Amino acid sequence: MRTHPRVCLSMLSQWNWTVEEDLAYFDREGVEVIGVSLAKMQDGGGWQKFAPRIVDGGYRVANLIGLGPFRLSDRSAWPAQRDRVRDAFDAAEAVNAECIVLTTGPAGQLSWEDAAAAATEAFGALLDDAASRGLSIAFEHTNGLRVDIGFLHTLRDAIDFARGLGVGVCMEINACWAERDLARTIVDGIDRIGVVQVSDFSVGTLSTPNRLVPGDGDIPLRRIIGHVLDAGYEGVFDLELVGPKIEKEGYRSAIARSCAYLSELLRDLS
Repeated sequence: MRTHPRVCLSMLSQWNWTVEEDLAYFDREGVEVIGVSLAKMQDGGGWQKFAPRIVDGGYRVANLIGLGPFRLSDRSAWPAQRDRVRDAFDAAEAVNAECIVLTTGPAGQLSWEDAAAAATEAFGALLDDAASRGLSIAFEHTNGLRVDIGFLHTLRDAIDFARGLGVGVCMEINACWAERDLARTIVDGIDRIGVVQVSDFSVGTLSTPNRLVPGDGDIPLRRIIGHVLDAGYEGVFDLELVGPKIEKEGYRSAIARSCAYLSELLRDLS
């Protein structure tokens, strides 16, 4: 599979495959730039089992998707949840991940402002550890339906929060493509955008996640990715294909079409 060198394929694009199946597919198809899922490794027996295989495979691990660990309204749970983040740091370090992607965890009954203050305190205690390991952190924003995993529901809010904490942002195009003045938000926040996730969306879809192969839906990907490149972004474009339409088509077909579309688009825009 010939892909543009800035196209990254996340393990989450093969949601129901095992890590062994993911790696066999990557090897067979010549996939070199990957995103690693901590949850899938844990379900398969633990990251310690897979880290040597991933390193020996010679992949460029552009990111490791961690967990949204904090119940921000329950401070008594924070010590154990910080331990979960440190375990994610261990996993990211073991596979030589360039970035670890996290969500904040749910706000519960907290206001947005109180949730931001709690998240700053909860995660702030971990930043020195991440820095000492040379790990880059990026917080992912979600759409408003995913209050179960985070309270950052716009790219603009995610950038503001990340800048205050001194970390990065995972820009999820599927969750921000209709935001007001998106081009300006990208330009103003390009110093914080560390990962860009790419998929498509069909207007009228009322469930999440229910993504499409890039180019099959209504997101103006050429325009948005053009804004990102024009702003000076130098990182990867991470394909994260999840949902019933992907399952129905089948992973191999959906991945092949996604890689071809995104690779051609990046070549055209370069």
